[in-house]
Amino acid sequence: MPITQDALEAALRQGFPDATIAIIDLAGDNDHWAVELRSPVFAGKSRLAQHRMVQDAVANHNIHALSIKTGV
Repeated sequence: MPITQDALEAALRQGFPDATIAIIDLAGDNDHWAVELRSPVFAGKSRLAQHRMVQDAVANHNIHALSIKTGV
């Protein structure tokens, strides 16, 4: 079952409460998402580690495609 934008944002907020988050539904189907997160918790971490942190935050949700951009 696809995830709504509100549910996706809630999952990301739970994992990154201090983050600036932007979310775009790429196909209008609640199944293909692009997210951009800016958070101090990413400081000093590789891009791979940052993306894994985001993937872990949404791991319990059914998301077909997720494009991730992260930064401090």
